Formats: sequence, structure tokens, C-alpha cells
Amino acid sequence: MEYQVTGPSGMRAKFVSRGATLAELWVPDRNGQLADVVLGFDNEAGYATTDNQHFGCTTGRFANRIALGQFTLDGHEYQLAINNGVNHLHGGSKRDLSRVEWEGEQFDGPEGAGVRFHYLSPDGEEGYPGNLDVTVTYSLTPGNAVKIDYVATTDKATPVNLTNHSYFNLSGHGTPSVLDHEVWIGADRYTPKDAGAIPTGEIASVDGTPFDFRTQRRLGDRIGDLTGVDADGYDHNFVLNGPLGVMKLAATVFDPASGRTLHVHTDQPGMQLYTSNFVWGQTCKAGQVYRKQSAVCLETQHFPDSPNKPQFPSCILRPGETYRYACAYELGIE
Repeated sequence: MEYQVTGPSGMRAKFVSRGATLAELWVPDRNGQLADVVLGFDNEAGYATTDNQHFGCTTGRFANRIALGQFTLDGHEYQLAINNGVNHLHGGSKRDLSRVEWEGEQFDGPEGAGVRFHYLSPDGEEGYPGNLDVTVTYSLTPGNAVKIDYVATTDKATPVNLTNHSYFNLSGHGTPSVLDHEVWIGADRYTPKDAGAIPTGEIASVDGTPFDFRTQRRLGDRIGDLTGVDADGYDHNFVLNGPLGVMKLAATVFDPASGRTLHVHTDQPGMQLYTSNFVWGQTCKAGQVYRKQSAVCLETQHFPDSPNKPQFPSCILRPGETYRYACAYELGIE
């Protein structure tokens, strides 16, 4: 099912039921010219192909990676699907939240227009415990933002870490590179990773490293300084400044070519910066070819491998509790 939505400020978006996905996002540049600034496919069928690298989808039950697909919770050992080398990535490979059909309901009101998606993930799906009842609400707000609200409950203790996996190119999807986009990130620290992209457990300062975006700079300025396990490009979790559970400005992106801006707000503790390092040249929406580093993802989240890192903020949801989290992608012009 596809849903076309126009927000109070004129922003246009398309959503699809598979993966509760943001498929199109049309916004003007400094000259008033509209462009679709997210990667995706022309129709819902495209999202069922192997060309889909989680473009715009709701990712989970656990976004990002869990080492060896294993964790222990309340004395029980759980084994999840292995779909990223020896590790578990983005909730699995067959019935993760990006691959299932969600029930959608379109709405239009004074606070914005959008789509509310619902899915009940059964106990044991992709190896996760508990029946997880999830609602994801996309709203196009009067402030020209795509606001995403996540709500989930469970009947058994389970890890939950949901995010949106939109790939942004503010010059328009299909533009060959985002390395001229300028980025600021509100994070003094990040989580270094091993060769399998699993956090080592250290929380390190960004000071003096290629991960220091506390002053706005070109995304490509220091990407060439990444070596060893980081050499593919940015695919790292940043430890956001500010308290957990309070909305804060996590990142800004500016495209000098178009004048478009993106401000990312969230109440989550972390954000994954990913420069689409493994996009391989597939032909997708409107016949555009998507190349390596032709988009940037800003995935607000709990830290990768949190179920196995007690020093990280807890991602465990228990019966009687409600998982609530919000993220907003605010578009503008400079």
C-alpha cells in the first residue's frame, strides 16, 4: 500500500507499507525547485528486491548490530539470525521490521498530516522474545519536519532499538556524491568498533580524530583519514550530548549546491552516521543509479550491541513498560 501525503508547509512525501518506509520526500532548494531528497524505489515492489539496502525503512527489532547474534537476558540465552558476517544486523534477514507489511492509516489534522503504521511482531520472530506491539507514526509538521514517533509494548522482556534508515542527498537522490555536504554533530564522544563493526565497549573522545564534527565541515574533509577497520567510510555511532529522553539537536547537514538544510532532533542516546559505503550502483527510483557515498544516513538509536554492553544505556523493554521515542528530520533553506 502506498500513501501520498502533503504537509501544512507544502512538503510532500510518499510512504509504503512494506517496512513502514519513507519512500519520497520532496522539498525546494534556494531557487524554489523541488527535488526528492531520499533514496528509494518507484513502487513498493522495489523494496522486496535485493537492491534494497534498508532505504527509508523502519529498522528493528534491533537496529544496527548485535555481536554473533547472541545475548543473555534474565538468565536465558538467545540466538538471532546471522546476516552480517558473523553478526546480527538490523533485526534479521527474513522477518525483520523492514521486510514485513505494516497496517497503515493516513491522517490529516491541525498538527500535521501523515501515516500511522502498526505491526505485531510475534514471540520468536527472528529469534527475539516476546510479542512486540509496535506503532510508528510519521507526521509532516507545520515546521517543515518529518517527525517520527515510535511506541512499543511487549509481554516478555526483550531488546528494542528502532530507527529510520533514510538515505539523504540534499542535492536530490541520484546525485553522485554527498561528500560536499557540510555536517555538524552534537557529540563529544563516539564508540570505536572492531573489524565486524561491533563496538569495543570503549566510549572515546572525538577530539583530534576524523569523528570530530563539533564544528561544521565537509563530510569528505577527513574521510580519507579513516584507516584499518574504519577505512570504508563513516559507519559509526556517536554518543550524543544531552540527557536521554529529552529532544535535542543531534546533527545538521547543509548542501552548498542547493542551499537545502537538514536538522536532526532526537531523544535517543546515539546516532549512526553512515555514508552509504556499501551502495553498489543499483538502478532505483526514476532510473537513477545509486553510487557509493551518494547519500548519508543519520540513524538515531541506542548504541550497537547494547544487549551485550552493560556500560551502554539499556535497550531492554519489559512487560508493563512502554517504549517511546521520537525523531524529527527538519528541512529548510539557507
